[in-house]
Amino acid sequence: MPVVFRHNGARFHFFSNEGSPREPVHIHVLRGDCEAKLWVEPDVSVAESFGFTRRELTELTKIVLERRDEIIRAWHEHFG
Repeated sequence: MPVVFRHNGARFHFFSNEGSPREPVHIHVLRGDCEAKLWVEPDVSVAESFGFTRRELTELTKIVLERRDEIIRAWHEHFG
């Protein structure tokens, strides 16, 4: 599971097997017992979430928007 970055105790990562056919670019976030999946393309949005509050999801969305280019670059480097 490639970790792209960590922020405030949350791990932003991909799974090595992201489906077949592969889903659009997205990032998984794990912090404690909370998990989320955010689409990165075409627009940043929450795909699913378990345990994060609405406020935390808003913050995660902002982080992904700020680091969107980095996430996309890491996705293409990992998946080719």
